[in-house]
Amino acid sequence: MTLPEIIRRRLPGRTMRPYERHAVGFLLSRLAMGAGVGFAFGGLLLALDAGDLRTLIFNGANTALVLVMLFLGLFVTFGSAGMGLGVMGLGEERD
Repeated sequence: MTLPEIIRRRLPGRTMRPYERHAVGFLLSRLAMGAGVGFAFGGLLLALDAGDLRTLIFNGANTALVLVMLFLGLFVTFGSAGMGLGVMGLGEERD
C-alpha cells in the first residue's frame, strides 16, 4: 500500500476530536498573543526610530516590501515563542 492510499484511508472527511480541537485552540491563542507582542514591538521600533530604522525604511525604494518582511519576521519569531512558552508551561513538576 502506498503512502497516498494510506492517507486517503485515514483522512476521508475526518473531523477533529474534542481534545484535538482544544489543543489547536490553545496553540492558536498563544500564537495570537505572541504575534500581538511582535507587532507591538515592531511598531515601537518604528515609533522610536531605533537605530534610524524608520528613516532607512521610509527613505528606501521598497518600503512596503521591507515592512512586510520586518513584521512577518516578528510574527514568526514572537508567535513561535508564545506557542513554545505555552506548551512548556503545561508540564507538571515531578518530585
